[in-house]
Amino acid sequence: MRRNEGEKLGPTYDEINCPAVGAADPIEEFHAVLTRASDGAPYDPVAVTLATADPSGRPSARIVLLRGVDHRGFVFYTNYQSRKGIELEGNPFAALCCYWPWLDEQVRIEGRVERVSEAESDEYFAARPRGSQIGALASDQSRVLTDRATLEARYESLQAEFGDSPVPRPRHWGGYRIAPDRIEFWKAGTYRLHQRHVYVRDEAGWRAEILYP
Repeated sequence: MRRNEGEKLGPTYDEINCPAVGAADPIEEFHAVLTRASDGAPYDPVAVTLATADPSGRPSARIVLLRGVDHRGFVFYTNYQSRKGIELEGNPFAALCCYWPWLDEQVRIEGRVERVSEAESDEYFAARPRGSQIGALASDQSRVLTDRATLEARYESLQAEFGDSPVPRPRHWGGYRIAPDRIEFWKAGTYRLHQRHVYVRDEAGWRAEILYP
């Protein structure tokens, strides 16, 4: 990921604000990294890769927008009838990869997935731009579309139908939360001597370890 390799072997853990093993909360550490990534970001810092798999283990991945992070987990929103929604219903585990090339840092998250509450989905949907609300109703996400004109006609029809009235959240659209059991932090190092440390959740809480690059 880092292409230019100089003489320095890379920053120390103190220089990149990585805690001593076992000394930190990985969710708070994630917030700190995201704050750094958001400062003058050239691209959307909450655009992350989501990987899912069907019940047979066949994987798929796509970019989603991370819309919430707290000690319960990492939240994104989608159509429950999309490919990722169907895969998550059949195999409720997922992984996120958050990579910020302008920092040379990434975070990987793995865990079990569950739907957020109806109230959370309603609140988020109500805050979306109106055009995106109508788009969620118009699109049969991941299904075969005969032509673009069909989608655009459906969108225009829904615009006319709702006029200035509130757009209700479709019941097939809402949020998922990944409850993490593994969170890994990665920082690029010269000569591929990257900095890696991982938190793994067990019965006692979070256990932290340093990994070889």
